Amino acid sequence: MGSVKNVPSTAGKTGRIAILAVDYGRVKIGLAIADAETQMPQPLSTLERINRNEDMRRLRELVREHGVRQIVVGLPLRLDGTRGEMAEEVERFAQRLRKQIGLPVELMDERLTSWEAERLLEEVQGRFIRDEKLGAGRKQKKAQPKMTLDAVAAAVILKEYLERQKSPAEGILGN
Repeated sequence: MGSVKNVPSTAGKTGRIAILAVDYGRVKIGLAIADAETQMPQPLSTLERINRNEDMRRLRELVREHGVRQIVVGLPLRLDGTRGEMAEEVERFAQRLRKQIGLPVELMDERLTSWEAERLLEEVQGRFIRDEKLGAGRKQKKAQPKMTLDAVAAAVILKEYLERQKSPAEGILGN
């Protein structure tokens, strides 16, 4: 059975509007969230895929829990900008999200976001490893849940989406 590792939610409880980013994969779905007001994306969780219906049910639950009003899905275009098999699969997934969850869904060019996510994750995890070595003799803080590459990639997609909202340019591929 799949698992979801969540960041504590405040969006749904405070009445703020949240934007959810999705990094779709055949095995896992990376998720990130940002408050529409502060526009600070953060990795949220990684869903281990089970099946279409169960995946949609869990996404619907997350959307409700976090007060999501907009969904952004990363579209894996080829480096030359053309759509391949995976991009077509993501477009079908985005259509299902729109239909079954009933929120606006935008596709966002995600070329190179996995590379950027790997770079960020190496940088952050390098700090954690260094901090652990330096603090070996001190009282240890509670262990933070490990960020996954998928959730960090979703955060990068969301960061780029929010930046393009501030200064519209190419990259947002419609709803």
